[in-house]
Amino acid sequence: MNVKLRVLSIGAMFFAAQNLSAQKDTAKVQNIEEVVVVAYGTQKKSTLTGANVQVGAKQIEERPISNALQALDGAGAGIQIAAGSGQPGDGPSIRIRGAGSFLASNSPLIVVDGIPFPGDLNSINPNDIESLNVLKDAASTSLYGSSAANGVILVTTKRGKKNSSKVTLNTSTGIISRFVQEYDRVGPADYYGLTWESMRNGRLLVAGQTLATANAYASANLISGNLKTNVYNVPDNQLVVDGVFNPNAQLKYNDFDWASALMGVGLRQDHNVSFSGGSDKSTFFSSLNYLKEEGYLLKSDFERIGLRLNADSQVKSWLKLGTSLNGTITSGSNAVDGVANNAAFNNPFRWTRGMGPIYSPYQHDPVTGARLYDLDGNVLYDAGAFRGPDGASGRNVVWETLLNDNTTNTYNLQGNVYAEMKLLPELTFKTNAAYNFRGTLNKTYTNIEIGDAIGIGSASRTAYFRRDFTWNQILTYNNSFGNHNFTALAGHENIDYKYDYLYGYKRNQVLEDLFEFDNFVDNSSLSSSYNRRSKEGWFGRVNYDFNEKYLLEGSIRWDGSSRFAPDVRWQSFWSAGAGWVISKENFLSNVKAINFLKLRGSYGEVGNDALDSWYAYKSLYSLGYNNGTEPGTILTKVSDPIVSWETKAQSDVALEFELFNRRIKGTLEYYNSETKDLLFPTKKQLNAGIPGNQIETNVGDLVNKGYEITISADVIKNEKLKWNVTAFGSSYKNEVTRLDEAFINGSKRIAEGQDLYAFYLRTWAGVDPADGQGLFVLDPTKSVLNATDERTVNGQLVTTNQNKALLEYQGTAIPDFFGNVATTLNWSNWELSAAVNYQFGGLIYDTNYASLMTAYPQGGGLHTDILERWTTPGQITNVPVLNTAYIAGPSAASSRWLVDASYVMLRNASLGYNFNKDIIKNVGVNSLKLFVSGENLWMTSKRKGLEPYQSFNGTTSNRYSPARIITFGLSTTF
Repeated sequence: MNVKLRVLSIGAMFFAAQNLSAQKDTAKVQNIEEVVVVAYGTQKKSTLTGANVQVGAKQIEERPISNALQALDGAGAGIQIAAGSGQPGDGPSIRIRGAGSFLASNSPLIVVDGIPFPGDLNSINPNDIESLNVLKDAASTSLYGSSAANGVILVTTKRGKKNSSKVTLNTSTGIISRFVQEYDRVGPADYYGLTWESMRNGRLLVAGQTLATANAYASANLISGNLKTNVYNVPDNQLVVDGVFNPNAQLKYNDFDWASALMGVGLRQDHNVSFSGGSDKSTFFSSLNYLKEEGYLLKSDFERIGLRLNADSQVKSWLKLGTSLNGTITSGSNAVDGVANNAAFNNPFRWTRGMGPIYSPYQHDPVTGARLYDLDGNVLYDAGAFRGPDGASGRNVVWETLLNDNTTNTYNLQGNVYAEMKLLPELTFKTNAAYNFRGTLNKTYTNIEIGDAIGIGSASRTAYFRRDFTWNQILTYNNSFGNHNFTALAGHENIDYKYDYLYGYKRNQVLEDLFEFDNFVDNSSLSSSYNRRSKEGWFGRVNYDFNEKYLLEGSIRWDGSSRFAPDVRWQSFWSAGAGWVISKENFLSNVKAINFLKLRGSYGEVGNDALDSWYAYKSLYSLGYNNGTEPGTILTKVSDPIVSWETKAQSDVALEFELFNRRIKGTLEYYNSETKDLLFPTKKQLNAGIPGNQIETNVGDLVNKGYEITISADVIKNEKLKWNVTAFGSSYKNEVTRLDEAFINGSKRIAEGQDLYAFYLRTWAGVDPADGQGLFVLDPTKSVLNATDERTVNGQLVTTNQNKALLEYQGTAIPDFFGNVATTLNWSNWELSAAVNYQFGGLIYDTNYASLMTAYPQGGGLHTDILERWTTPGQITNVPVLNTAYIAGPSAASSRWLVDASYVMLRNASLGYNFNKDIIKNVGVNSLKLFVSGENLWMTSKRKGLEPYQSFNGTTSNRYSPARIITFGLSTTF
């Protein structure tokens, strides 16, 4: 029987005043003791034995973010952020201390007000959040057991304060624009010339024609046989002659910028009002939020209306009751991007990037070049005169974007009630019951005029309904005996998840501008599903310290998950931590420079049951594969009946310090994390009748080890001027330590001794100066005697045949070092803050760049680097000769497309002014602040257009590029 332990720390930050006598008022003692929320309770930060990162309300409120997870970007050491999609309302992907799994989730557990939260944090208003706390090691996370392998993010929402009342208004308005600019691409004249050259070389070098014949062929067929469009005022066959672009040619029109037709500047509005307060027995916090984000891309937006009520009441001296209620309605229009469909014909980023610079979205008079309009004065879109990024006609992403619809409406309700009973002065019982509902309706319409549903039109509806119920009961004992401080906790938790799915698709539209199902004739598809799973856990924790100098902590959790078979359903998870506050020792009492010094360490095991199936141990079948009226069922997945948990064993050691009257603070930390029984796909024989010829089973181990450093310094600290600089840095290594059989995963090869993100590609050997052919290092096992595609260049055996190229490891996507530098400056009434993210080392496979470095298919855009292509014998370059008959080789996946993923980015900055209270109090205002804030303000990387932080696995796609947001706002309290 297996048991797993998980510990939860909730990220609210509180302050408890200490009554200190004058005799104890030394530099070693803080007048304010920082207290953080931990798993199912609170604890002084100085007595923690685990690793955590905290982000307070002030760091969240003034940033123009729609998802609270965005506030963790650059928040602390060991936290990596991949921006994900730039769709308005979308949140980032987060990794804490690297990837610990291949098939299971690598995302951290999110806990809101003490309750595990499986929803989307864009349903919670960031202005309602008191703090975020990221738990990184087993000592901090083990009470969450089977959900804690990837770390835990604790979200604590705001609550009212006793005997006070306050009204807070935060409002801001700003603009949204594209942050990362496009790759540099050639203009029309160069484009015609390069395409002509590629066609000529195809005839000259491969077909064996004479130079004159090949030149004549390219000139005669450049337009009619290839590009189909001539935007200059000269005859088609005179546009490029003998490789020279006609100097007399003039453009008839020049509206070739598809990006300007699709992208611009969006508006952002964020308005929040909250009411908080209370009496000596009851407190409340309530808020109302409205957010509207218009993306810089046409027909992409996000809107949220939210309402929250948190209330607490001491109804009896021994009984406290409380509730947290949150409801939001979100709606948005979604663009097709690389996250949803990288290669879709109507992906606007693929089109704007990959469209040749001679094609316009609009129709033009073939003689004068004037743009054409219909009788009502509406512009006419070109429905296929161009060839497009794929060399195909019949598409127009601008027109399709205007005509198609893809909208999502989501309804969220989270409710949590608790009762806390004081059974004895030292003994408290608390029970929490929480319900989370999320209903989502996605509507799509594909137009009848152009594109996938041309001539018929189609519509779809997808509905998701998720309901989660959590109930826990916690008994806490807290007592002190002289210098001995003791806390014990025991609890039980049950979580039930239910998920409904409904999908419908119909075709053949009847009436225009009516997109409901009744307006479509053919019922093409209808499906539904229902899933349910549950988890149950028993847990406990013991904390002991002697005079807050010697610290001990132990936790255990016994978890059961319905994902697994009954025989392997339960497993225990545990942790142990210890700490030594060295600064309290007598031998340091006279060392005035050291205010606080603590050595801590921990070890524990946590788990991961977040697999891709709710029924991991069961084989699955799909219905609906019918033959006429005869029902049909097929086997879609064969499972291992004893598949079980992935278990992560974590060790952590750290030194925390505060020096020189606490002007300098920091942490030095080392960790080692080993994931055992890792799930990997195991190949089976073709005749086994197994879908995909593989089964997912526990066959591997994985290690992450690394170090982290945090330094914070008050460079200047006086009554008029305060300047703080804080820097984080992290580095880690990843290695598969056990795997029976290696396998290819895209551009990676997962194998024992390698990391999960190690690129395994053909080795590019450059360009042969003699003839401009692209070269690869030859795999000796594939060499053939006297083969014409093999040669020796500069003493190295190479080949022009990509199928004979040597495949080998080329490096990893994991950076050598990454982190953040943040600064705050306070002078008089002014506040200035800025944060810079950085990453050094690591590789990224730039698929987008690769697509721009080949002159085929004709119609696609070309990067300006292609101007460095080989043209003359003896020329030294890394860009091969252009040749329509030799495309596959140079464009094949290889180390040629790897680029250094280093970057430095100004992630955010803000400037604020606080009005003097003496001035504003006369109008009944307690505080008033004006501010300007920005996100994604500047970046430098190895290549313009590259987004080095786009994904953790080091690949790029045609996704919605992140936005730059600049807002102006006001914050006031009454």
